[in-house]
Amino acid sequence: MSLRRRGQTGLLFVLMLVTALAEVLSIGAVLPFLGILTSPDIVFKQPMLAPLIEVLGIQTPAQLLLPLTLAFILAAIISGFMRIVLIWAQYRLSSAIGTDLSLNVYRRTLFQPYAVHVARNSSDLIAAISSKIGSVISQSLMTALTLSSSFFLMFMILGVLLLIDPLIALTAFVGFGLVYIFVIALSKKRLLRDSKRISQQSNRVVKALQEGLGGIRDVLIDGTQNTYCDIYRTADQSLRRAQANVSIVSSSPRFMIEALGMVLIAGLAYVMAQRSAGIAGAIPVLGALALGAQRLLPVLQQAYSSFSAIRGNKTNLEDVIDLLDQPMPNEGTGLVEPIAFEHDIKLNKLSFQYARLSPMVLKNVDITISKGSRVGFIGSTGSGKSTLIDVAMSLLKPTQGSLDIDGHAITTSNHRAWHAHLSHVPQSIFLADSSIAENIAFGVPKALIDMQRVQLAAQQAQIEQTIEGWQDSYDTFVGERGVRLSGGQRQRIGIARALYKQANVIIFDEATSALDNETEREVMQAIDNLGGELTVIIVAHRLSTLKHCTHIIELKHGEVVRQGGYDEMIGQAA
Repeated sequence: MSLRRRGQTGLLFVLMLVTALAEVLSIGAVLPFLGILTSPDIVFKQPMLAPLIEVLGIQTPAQLLLPLTLAFILAAIISGFMRIVLIWAQYRLSSAIGTDLSLNVYRRTLFQPYAVHVARNSSDLIAAISSKIGSVISQSLMTALTLSSSFFLMFMILGVLLLIDPLIALTAFVGFGLVYIFVIALSKKRLLRDSKRISQQSNRVVKALQEGLGGIRDVLIDGTQNTYCDIYRTADQSLRRAQANVSIVSSSPRFMIEALGMVLIAGLAYVMAQRSAGIAGAIPVLGALALGAQRLLPVLQQAYSSFSAIRGNKTNLEDVIDLLDQPMPNEGTGLVEPIAFEHDIKLNKLSFQYARLSPMVLKNVDITISKGSRVGFIGSTGSGKSTLIDVAMSLLKPTQGSLDIDGHAITTSNHRAWHAHLSHVPQSIFLADSSIAENIAFGVPKALIDMQRVQLAAQQAQIEQTIEGWQDSYDTFVGERGVRLSGGQRQRIGIARALYKQANVIIFDEATSALDNETEREVMQAIDNLGGELTVIIVAHRLSTLKHCTHIIELKHGEVVRQGGYDEMIGQAA
């Protein structure tokens, strides 16, 4: 929590104390009010009321009725008003903290290294950010604030009841408390078990939605709608049952306690009626105790419900805390000064494995890529081409060896400065459900998009005429994941995105695979004409894609098996 939120939480606790005092005032005011109704002479002679009687110039007990009635009404109104203010403050503060936490988790998640993202299941992250944080706010933070407020009220009310009748107050409080302690001990394991189910099934619900909707084309073709509905139903049903179990455990003791409270008041009325003062003397005390119990019982139930909710949400809370504990990069965010790149990129005796016990994906790769060159990589599926590109972009850290730029090793402290030189065009282009212009200038706020650069990038990617032929031109919306565009159009927008960045190193990872031969030739020719300062690295399956490359390298099982010019490689292939 930020210092500002901590300060606001401190003010909230002050408000809780004031609200508790207002509650005590309303309970205390019932004694003189009921007393003046039933035994006016006794109340009139009370020493505590002497200053009030003197100030108001009251001569008879009857004249005291109106001031005490108004005092009781005012105390009740103040108490109710303070409770409303407290609820308003609790919800406003919890929602503000919820926004802070959600943004913090999302920010920390986005800044994790690429290797962390590769190892994670995105549905777990989406579930945590979209639903678990909301659950933590409502079931942990909000209930913790409610629990704190309940304790303030509980002890204040108990203090007043002890002043009225210590024995009865202690007996009632201990009796009610033991009931709740018994229920807590009984439900402890059940709440923890349901807490784990809620966390697990939340992830599975999101996973079912992602897979069913994400692969909708195959789902429709294969007719597997019922399969995904069954997966979703199983996860959702288990989730809601666990949530219902927590709610049942949280709410059920209330009715037992209310019945116990009624029995206590009835028994107390009977005992006090036997005293010498009779029922008339008992009514003020009974009224105060009844009002106190009426306020105390909901507070006890509220405290218990809050405790149960926190226990039931324990696993979600742990998941969110784990995400909040993700480290943030030391170099900060935003724009960085690019590292000097004047000569070459060197993969220096580089090896890589994804996990300590997994096999090496790259083995002792030693490659130098000169600035301004056009270098192509070929190799069968699983040869390590894409991993090599990820290491070259410093998305993955080498297990052995180093990535050197102009002789300087790229590390976690300067890799953002290397990223400033790069544009990447993957085989599968991600398109946001926004306009063509926003997708080409991806990540740039709409108001800051340079339309001339957008049009130039589209022209270089051989898609300018297609875009301008649409009714809304660059304002055309592409649909979710670019569903309204063909594969070739998506690919060319991805290439235009890379060119919009005006980086001096462009990496194509099977980026032209969806283009026909003629369009691919035109795109590669356009890129070749961008100038000698631009370094182009291309990953491809077929040699024809690499016709304009100055150097071609073939990988096999993570090792460089041969390299040379296009004509030389064609001859070796023959």
